Amino acid sequence: MNFGDPVTFAHGPAMTNRFMLAPLTNMQSHPDGTLSPEEHHWLTMRARGGFGLTMTCATHVQRVGQGFPGQLGTFADDHVSGLTRLARDIVAADSVAIVQLHHAGCRSPKDLIGSDPVGPSDDPSTGARALSTAEVEQLSQDFVTAAERCRKAGFHGIELHGAHGYMICQFLSAESNHRTDAYGGSLANRSRLLLDVIDEIRTRCGDEFQIGVRLSPERFGMVIDESRELFGWLVDSGKVDMIDMSLWDCFAHARDEAWADRRLIDVFAEIPRGKVKLAVAGKLYGGREMSRAIDAGADIVALGRAAILHHDFPRLVTADSNVTMRALPVTADELRAEGLSESFVGYMRSWPGFVVA
Repeated sequence: MNFGDPVTFAHGPAMTNRFMLAPLTNMQSHPDGTLSPEEHHWLTMRARGGFGLTMTCATHVQRVGQGFPGQLGTFADDHVSGLTRLARDIVAADSVAIVQLHHAGCRSPKDLIGSDPVGPSDDPSTGARALSTAEVEQLSQDFVTAAERCRKAGFHGIELHGAHGYMICQFLSAESNHRTDAYGGSLANRSRLLLDVIDEIRTRCGDEFQIGVRLSPERFGMVIDESRELFGWLVDSGKVDMIDMSLWDCFAHARDEAWADRRLIDVFAEIPRGKVKLAVAGKLYGGREMSRAIDAGADIVALGRAAILHHDFPRLVTADSNVTMRALPVTADELRAEGLSESFVGYMRSWPGFVVA
């Protein structure tokens, strides 16, 4: 195992190493979704810090799909100029440049979007209303158009956010999807939105454009057997380059009783995946855990907290495989030195035990 091994994909350029910046909420961009200097600085600092793949935060593909304040947008042509500057500078650092595409669905805060949220089905707990079939078809096209904007801006590819109970995950989950049309019922129907978007992006963005999918196998109504079946469909499609599994803890055992004797990472690493690369995230706080993840079969380690605390963590780990991230809590000044703006530092204060009061 070598952290510096390149990672090749079926489409688009290779990563120079196994380190990926996970898509991280940071609340730094402008209210209209355009890129701010602060978010540009945060992301390009990680690209220059040695990440083989630099991914943006979740970017909303519809205005009503916003999930948090200061979210970067991909829903309008006005966003392309900032995205172009960002792509240029990530690529200049020899990092694969990827935008995560997202819609918060039922989880869009009403006071943020100025209307009731929408989702696959009515949701009294959030006040969300069900999308009509025509609106689902429009949503699919808006994901594809957002991908086209990213390609125009110079990004190497996109990742579709299908995890953590957001819109695509809400469609995938039988717990939140009660539709009776072509987008509800069987797993195949509940997966239709995701698979249609992948098909159309591959057609319209070409063979050199990378497509990834982020999944979370448990919670939010997701069950492991269905997650594994979907994983296989994504591989068999031949259109996906990376499956990014958000596991919360790579080495924890599954909650599902049928899989409780297995570590989550093993449940997915064992699935034949051909040319598709497996990225994993979940409590990868130092070189030893990252080595364990790769030894377990992952191709890529996706770093969140360690990347917030160290813009150059890939270089630190490559130099010393026993290195671990800074002990928590840290000071606001330490975060500022790592490229976090005041709004990002403020967000990190909401994480228990992360920032010194």
